[in-house]
Amino acid sequence: MSKVWKLLQPQLSLKRFVFLTTALQYIQVEELILKCGGLPKVIVAIAAVLAKQTVTRMDNVVSLNQRFMHHLETEPDYDSLCDLFGWMHSYFRTCTDSIKPCIFYLSIFPRDRLIRRRRLVRRWIAEGYSRDGDNESAEENGERQFSELLDLSIIQQVPYLVTNTLNATRLALLCQVSGFFHEYIIPGQEEENLMFELGPNCALTTQRTGRHLVILHDWKRDKIVFESMDFSRLRSLTVFGRWKPFFISESMMLLRVLDLEDASGIEYADLENILKWLRRLKFLSLRGRHEIHHLPDNMDHLRQLQTLDVRGTSVLTLPENITKLQKLQYIRAGATCPAASAPPAPSSWFCTPHRIVGVQVPGGIGKLTALHTLGVVNISASGGKAMAKALKKLTQLRKLGVSGVNRKNSKDIFSAIQGHVHLESLSVQLDKDNQGCCLDDQTSLPWNNLRSLKLYGLQDRLPLSSGLGSDQGVLSDTLIKLRKMDLEMSTLKERDIKFLGEVPNLCILRLRIKQPSLQFKAELHAMELPTYKMVKILEIGCSSSSLSVKFGSETMKSLELLKLDCSSGASYDLDGLDCLPELKEVLIIGNNNETLETELSNKLLNHPNKPVLKKELPRSS
Repeated sequence: MSKVWKLLQPQLSLKRFVFLTTALQYIQVEELILKCGGLPKVIVAIAAVLAKQTVTRMDNVVSLNQRFMHHLETEPDYDSLCDLFGWMHSYFRTCTDSIKPCIFYLSIFPRDRLIRRRRLVRRWIAEGYSRDGDNESAEENGERQFSELLDLSIIQQVPYLVTNTLNATRLALLCQVSGFFHEYIIPGQEEENLMFELGPNCALTTQRTGRHLVILHDWKRDKIVFESMDFSRLRSLTVFGRWKPFFISESMMLLRVLDLEDASGIEYADLENILKWLRRLKFLSLRGRHEIHHLPDNMDHLRQLQTLDVRGTSVLTLPENITKLQKLQYIRAGATCPAASAPPAPSSWFCTPHRIVGVQVPGGIGKLTALHTLGVVNISASGGKAMAKALKKLTQLRKLGVSGVNRKNSKDIFSAIQGHVHLESLSVQLDKDNQGCCLDDQTSLPWNNLRSLKLYGLQDRLPLSSGLGSDQGVLSDTLIKLRKMDLEMSTLKERDIKFLGEVPNLCILRLRIKQPSLQFKAELHAMELPTYKMVKILEIGCSSSSLSVKFGSETMKSLELLKLDCSSGASYDLDGLDCLPELKEVLIIGNNNETLETELSNKLLNHPNKPVLKKELPRSS
């Protein structure tokens, strides 16, 4: 029996009660399962208790949901969990002062909410939980803290089935707070007045105070209640659902973090008031707010700002006075293609959620020497030579994304960053009809530290395979740290497939191609070579009507997750799935294709590892 089945079996024993109940009771049981946080010991204990009950079963489910931790900690029926609670009490009592606030901070996010790793780490930094040390930066400290919580399963990586033996902090882009730990830490937060939440069950009037305020989507937006609250100690405000102008006021002068990534209905006048009143902000996120088209001219009021995230908004130009924000470390911007004012892409298929329309930035951006994350910058719109001069000054960059790269500006841009030895992530989007030729200049880049490389808009040649060669020694020395690669190109040739297969530590590979067939296989003297040894996640997208994919007998022996993007209506013919011994999941993204689903289901039934087949809607911006 596989490890996955062993983990799921106790959960299935609890879920069987769902089929005996009404729709409302189904919701109650699902909520209870979420609160178990996927911990088999907890699930088995609760299922065992409920299995003994008949008439009162649903009453007990409701009661458990209302006071989950109280029942588990105090009732004799759950004595089997004493060791677990003993460990938790001991850990929270003895854990370091640096990690404890990071744990309690997790209660800000609803239990079932997907959280971006970077969002969490940048908030920790703004709050002062992750700081610069003698041997590591605040960012590195935050990554280490994230990794520790991931190892303890306090936060859980998404997707759950994919393991990562290389570097969890770098590859776990999305996470969730364990439902069990979420229930455990909330009472402590409320007792110490650290966090208070406005939701459907909060009191009609309240005088509560605290450092962190969370407004849930189902709170009724009562202005009288809100204005009766004391915000003098407030350090962070996180909004889920409808935004209201009265959510900010002059009394929030000490606010450090304003996170509106999950809010809606924000207007330009609201932004003006935010910049007018909240001048001590260190973290401002408007990510995904399409209704935002411009940033106010008084951005320079936020002299303490470290993090500005306007990715996925309609902002296409950063204001000139942003160059006065000397403490800025992190700028994420760019609208998801397509955008009304963006230039047309080569084809509608290439205009995917992976492709970001870069923003125009002022030439003075080079003054912000503390920047370590910048993107996506439209090089053509910002002035190629001016941007090259600016980028050359940003020597601390660790993550850079650029669009609008063409023959005229590529040499200057790549020359400007060739000495950036800290660069870990590089994303390059080519202008239309460049045929990839302008990437020949890229072979002189500082490859040794790169962990992530994204190249969009290539045609039929991968410059790396000709520029760096396919000598294994060169690859091992040059691309030793490369873990993730995204490629968008018309044709991936046999030479390029062999080159990619020899990148020593490549773990995640995303391919978007136009060709009708793709074969992951390399031979020497009629003998098949082991390739793609470390790849655990493979995602394939195709713009043709169908794509034939064949896996050789010696390729991708570590592959666990295969994603097929069917958003464009493409169908897939997969051969050699039985050659992937570690395959755990096949995920179909996009349009319903019953024929493909049936074919894959039949093939996976005969797979020795019994992978699961799942469907997912196309990702939005």
